[in-house]
Amino acid sequence: MVAKAYAKYLRISPRKVKIVADLIRGKSLAQATGILLTTPKAASEPLLKLLKSAAANAENNHKMDPEKLYVSEVFATPGPIIKRIMPRAQGRAYRINKRTSHVTLAVAEKE
Repeated sequence: MVAKAYAKYLRISPRKVKIVADLIRGKSLAQATGILLTTPKAASEPLLKLLKSAAANAENNHKMDPEKLYVSEVFATPGPIIKRIMPRAQGRAYRINKRTSHVTLAVAEKE
């Protein structure tokens, strides 16, 4: 049985989220929590919140044992890009792309 949690429209680039997601993939719940608490990356905070949500879903909705949980899958896909304009010299305008992410985190029980 797998319990999932989703974070949609996160205002952080998927490329930055993937760096932190790779650190916790396959780790136990306690170990992943420890990694996220000590990693000084912007994506650590939303991923920690998502991990707690997935663990709560597993415990309450699927009656799983929180001691046996591990991160079975975690991935970030690009969401919509918010486009902004930065004024430049001689009347030009450069585009600024503010990227968003959709993050999926799943936890499962180890046998």
